Amino acid sequence: MRKVVLTAATALLLVTSFTFAIRQASGQVDDSVATTDANFVAPAVFQGAGPSGTSIQSSVSEYRAALGGLNNGNDGAHNDGRREINWDGGSTANVTTTISPNPFAGFQVTRGALFTTPDGVGFVQAPPSGLAGASVFNNPSYATIFAAFSASRLFSAIGSNVTNVDFFVPGGGNVPATTKGFAAVFTDVDQPDGSGPGEKRGNRKSSTLVEYFGTQGELLFSSFVPASPGDRGVSFFGVIFPDARIAHVRITSGNVAPGPDDSAKADVVMMDDFIYSEPKAIQ
Repeated sequence: MRKVVLTAATALLLVTSFTFAIRQASGQVDDSVATTDANFVAPAVFQGAGPSGTSIQSSVSEYRAALGGLNNGNDGAHNDGRREINWDGGSTANVTTTISPNPFAGFQVTRGALFTTPDGVGFVQAPPSGLAGASVFNNPSYATIFAAFSASRLFSAIGSNVTNVDFFVPGGGNVPATTKGFAAVFTDVDQPDGSGPGEKRGNRKSSTLVEYFGTQGELLFSSFVPASPGDRGVSFFGVIFPDARIAHVRITSGNVAPGPDDSAKADVVMMDDFIYSEPKAIQ
């Protein structure tokens, strides 16, 4: 599926539904919806899923083109363009397993992104074989069920399925920033799997969610990530707002923290490329 531009009314309905589903799952159901603000603007949505990287390549390419040129020179701020993190450590042949602490600030200055995980102990960058190893998730099946979109490593929180992203001015140290767009590639998003009814043939609930927040913590937009059931499938989801208003992104990758076997009930998901517009200092 290629770019989808939602009307404000349609997007508000989607966000309302997603927000209610999240609160319902946590037992926090109420009547408030963060996006009832009259200033709500629907973002352009880019998404796709399929059995291999070629399935989403056109959507990723369209998203990159919409954001502008690549600013990955590890230099200071630019007026426009985009930043990317593909976890390869500067070489597509890199198969090293790297474990980083929580918070993970390795890209805060160079790319303007800081990563935290609320319940986890850190983050890992590794090829599928590294994720399977005893030093990470100790699950041999991970070597075959996940596939990188851009060689050779994937990214995941350790001890949690939630990754938070906060933005800063590249080269500016601790200057908070906002961005107008953020997207991510995922591997092995199996749910929903199209079976049904859910109570008869397995879990139809979506497992992977991306939420976008403004500078005051207000929910701007949220959406579940499209699935590609079966091993080594890839998924892509991203949005672009008219201006830089995203201060924080929360990614829920799968419905369990990595470690257990991937199954009909436990959808284990890894992440690959992060693509986002040039972070701008908060005005």
